[in-house]
Amino acid sequence: MARTGRRPGNQDTREAILTAAREAFAERGYDGASIRQIATSAGVDPALVHHYFGAKDQLFLATMEAPINPAEFLPKIFEPGLDGVGERLVRTFVGVWDSPAGTTVAALVRSAMQHEWSARMLREFLVTQILRRATRTLNLDPAEAPKRASLVASQMIGLAMLRYILKVEPLASMSQEEIVRTVAPTIQRYLADPLP
Repeated sequence: MARTGRRPGNQDTREAILTAAREAFAERGYDGASIRQIATSAGVDPALVHHYFGAKDQLFLATMEAPINPAEFLPKIFEPGLDGVGERLVRTFVGVWDSPAGTTVAALVRSAMQHEWSARMLREFLVTQILRRATRTLNLDPAEAPKRASLVASQMIGLAMLRYILKVEPLASMSQEEIVRTVAPTIQRYLADPLP
C-alpha cells in the first residue's frame, strides 16, 4: 500500500531535494535547472526547497558539499575594481586552500579528476559561482571576459594542482606571501592588460 501525506522526517525531505537537485544540475547545468523542476522531482512544494536551502545558488553549493560560499568573499576581491585584483584574488585563494576548508576543496578537485559527474559539477561551480560573478563585477569587456576568466582559472587551478594536490616543490613549501608576489602579477595581467 502506497504511503500518502507528508514525507516522514525533515532529513528525508532534505535528502530527496538534494538528490533531485544533483540530478537536475548534472543533467541541465546550473542555468537550465529550476527550483520548481527540482521540487517537482523531489515531490515537494518549491517553498520547501527555499525553506531548506534558500536561493538556487545555496542549493547548488549544498549539492556540491562546498566548504565555502563564494558570495562571502568574492565582493572583497572584485568590488574594489581592477587595480590590485590579482593580489586580492591570489591572497584569498591561497588563504582558502591553506585553511581547514582546503582539505574538502582538494577532495572535490580529486573527485572531479576521476568522475565525469564531479567534473561537470565543478565546472558549473567555477563558471556560475565564480567566473561569471567576477567578470560581471569587474565590468570586463563582454567580448574578452570569457577568455580573460579562462586564463585566470587556468593559472589558479594550475597553482592548486601543483601546490596542494601533487605537492610539487618548491611551490608546495613556498610561503603565502611568496606565492602572492609571484602569481598575482600574472593574474593582474590576464585581467587588466590588453590581450594579444
